[in-house]
Amino acid sequence: MKNLLIKLIDSFYFLFKSFLPLKTYRYAVCGGGNLVLDTVLYFVFYNFIFLKHNVDLRFVVLSPHIASLFVVFPITFVIGFLLNKYITFQDSILPGRVQLFRYFVVGLGAIIISYFTLKILVDHFHFYPTPSRFIAILLSVTYSYILQSKFSFKVA
Repeated sequence: MKNLLIKLIDSFYFLFKSFLPLKTYRYAVCGGGNLVLDTVLYFVFYNFIFLKHNVDLRFVVLSPHIASLFVVFPITFVIGFLLNKYITFQDSILPGRVQLFRYFVVGLGAIIISYFTLKILVDHFHFYPTPSRFIAILLSVTYSYILQSKFSFKVA
């Protein structure tokens, strides 16, 4: 499965080869796919599962845009880790458990960035939740790429 996915991803690399290193290209493709999944899941949870209503968990009430963020995060976290470990950063010398822990730490930072971005854009500026989520993703992707390549999947 891994080799098939790599062949599929790399088959379009010739379009970007002149200006993008292979690792950056793979990160962009894997991250872009995960971004699309995240956005679609967020939209579905917000609009069709939570029906744009607050979610009462008895001990806390979450707004639907924040509840959607917290439900989608574990799904895209696992998929993102697997794609990064086996597709993008295959040459990392760190043990898998160390990579997972570091990826989790970076992921927590990304979800904090997303949380505050959503709170500001949706709750204070009254922007629509789905486009606000996309803006939050752009901010967290920039943060994540830098830390994933330098920290989570460090190479030598």
